[in-house]
Amino acid sequence: MLSCKELVANSSDFLDSLLSLRQRLSVRMHLAMCYRCRRFIKQMRLTQGVLRRLPQRQIVELDSLAAKLAELRRLQR
Repeated sequence: MLSCKELVANSSDFLDSLLSLRQRLSVRMHLAMCYRCRRFIKQMRLTQGVLRRLPQRQIVELDSLAAKLAELRRLQR
């Protein structure tokens, strides 16, 4: 059976359906027995869903804000 660490390492491939049948069964068996990993996978699915809803285009205002924040951080050091 997979350890929690192994499940986390395979989680992205599991969610993207890139695992072999044997690997998927191992992940599912682990998830059936491990509440924490089920919660982790649920959070990963939620995160994927949120990221898919973000706009694909680049938002200039966000780039400008990120640059200002980076500059402020640099000045605070």
